[in-house]
Amino acid sequence: MILYLHGFRSSPASRKAMYLRARLRERGLEADYVCPQLPASPRAAVEVALAAAQLAPPQQLAIIGSSLGGYYATWLAEQLGCRAVLLNPAITPYEDLRAYLGEQPVYFSSATIEMRPEYLDELRALDTPRITRPERYFLLAATGDRLIDWRTMVAKYAGCRQRVIEGSDHELSDFARYADEVLAFCGVHQGEQG
Repeated sequence: MILYLHGFRSSPASRKAMYLRARLRERGLEADYVCPQLPASPRAAVEVALAAAQLAPPQQLAIIGSSLGGYYATWLAEQLGCRAVLLNPAITPYEDLRAYLGEQPVYFSSATIEMRPEYLDELRALDTPRITRPERYFLLAATGDRLIDWRTMVAKYAGCRQRVIEGSDHELSDFARYADEVLAFCGVHQGEQG
């Protein structure tokens, strides 16, 4: 099973989430893909993600997390012992998101969310200062990400499988180029049919 966790102000309708769903549908594996809408509260978001993760044993679960979803994916992978792919993951969102307090638009939607000050404390409570088993992680970090410095990502996930992408952006607009590599790390190989 693949659990996709979208980023801050994103949704299951994000381009990466939709692309992965389509790739898995082509292989007859869409039933093994879960992408919940995460609430603004980090505590509630990880509760939603943990509930979704219970659908598969840890050895059959892979989490893909983008940006803030990558921060959550790291915490979850440490709790559950599963694999995680991190796409430009947030490193210190409890600092970075201070500038986004208040009502915020949600991308790919007409909805809004409210970022509350207490959510920064909830984020800090989920901090994972170090990872235990680097072989469970695959980092994709874009040097063109203007929101999160790729060097902090590389340092945080030292010893993990890493792909540093020259250029690109925070969204990883060229994600399609790396999707098969991501899926292979998750245990889904090209040509595989469900």
